[in-house]
Amino acid sequence: MLGSKEDRRQKLSLCRGEVIDVRTEQEILSTLDENGELEGLPFMPEMLQFCGKRFRVYRRADKTCDTISNAGLRRMKNCVHLEDLRCGGEDHGGCQARCLLFWKEAWLKRPSESSTNIKAGLSDSRENVTRCTISKLMEKTRKTTPEEASEDVRYSCQATELSRASTPLSPRELGPYVRDLWSRNVSISEFLRAMLFAAFRKLIRIGGYRIAVWIYDRVHQLTGGSPYPYRQGTLKTTPTATLNLQPGELVHVKSQEEILKTVDTRNRNRGLFFDVEMVRFCGGKYRVLQRVEKIINERTGKMIRFPTPPVMLEGVTCRSEVGEGKLFCPRSIYSYWREIWLERVK
Repeated sequence: MLGSKEDRRQKLSLCRGEVIDVRTEQEILSTLDENGELEGLPFMPEMLQFCGKRFRVYRRADKTCDTISNAGLRRMKNCVHLEDLRCGGEDHGGCQARCLLFWKEAWLKRPSESSTNIKAGLSDSRENVTRCTISKLMEKTRKTTPEEASEDVRYSCQATELSRASTPLSPRELGPYVRDLWSRNVSISEFLRAMLFAAFRKLIRIGGYRIAVWIYDRVHQLTGGSPYPYRQGTLKTTPTATLNLQPGELVHVKSQEEILKTVDTRNRNRGLFFDVEMVRFCGGKYRVLQRVEKIINERTGKMIRFPTPPVMLEGVTCRSEVGEGKLFCPRSIYSYWREIWLERVK
């Protein structure tokens, strides 16, 4: 357990847009335990390429959505995301999830700070040795031995270990929302829009659902906004379509109404979820970022493969604006799109 002095060394209280330097490999290794972790959060081999370089803070990661048990939000400690720094999956079996990386503030420093040996500040004098090496980081990417059959391989990454690196956070707790504003994670206008939508959701549960949603849609249609996102499909068996889309191709996202005709009552098309956060992108034009053939299952650590690969679209990530119990999660997870939800733009 870190003492108060050591905790201050790890806490930079960074805000969105600040310029920071990633510490050197040796400085970061000196903060890690024998499992390559700091406070339960792994430092992954894919992050080594960024050591010693300068970036901007994308957002603070004081909280994150729970993608393992889907239990809402989790509280993180002294963490940020950096602009455009995502995991390439090179050391995790080629996982294509493109997760935004978590950075402990102990792994960063402001440009004005000298390059100090932080080992003494983060370790007891009796433990003033580097307990982790790059080879250990490589070993810890797997929970299984290399000799095991490929279908039994289980990987370990920041996403699979997120429950250990965080604690439960009630969506009713006000402090994190104040911190969102203070750190510039969320603008005042974004905050007010989200609060108004949450109030609207509570209001229509009392009564007048149909007329209230009709008014909502009309207002947003006139102002160029999105339709009410909480609607359901009706199918039992969902259809399929193959476009064989490739990176760089321009596509048009179909309307919410058209997409709902392809999903079941759980809003899934062959198991893939059409999330409420995706509705805001309906009707827009975007370029294909990549086809997604395999990703790590965050619950089991095993690699799963898509029989029919969905696609990611450039810049189309979860905004956490309307999702129940996950408001203002900064993780910006890429959405997965079935090709039946898209049309080529010629």
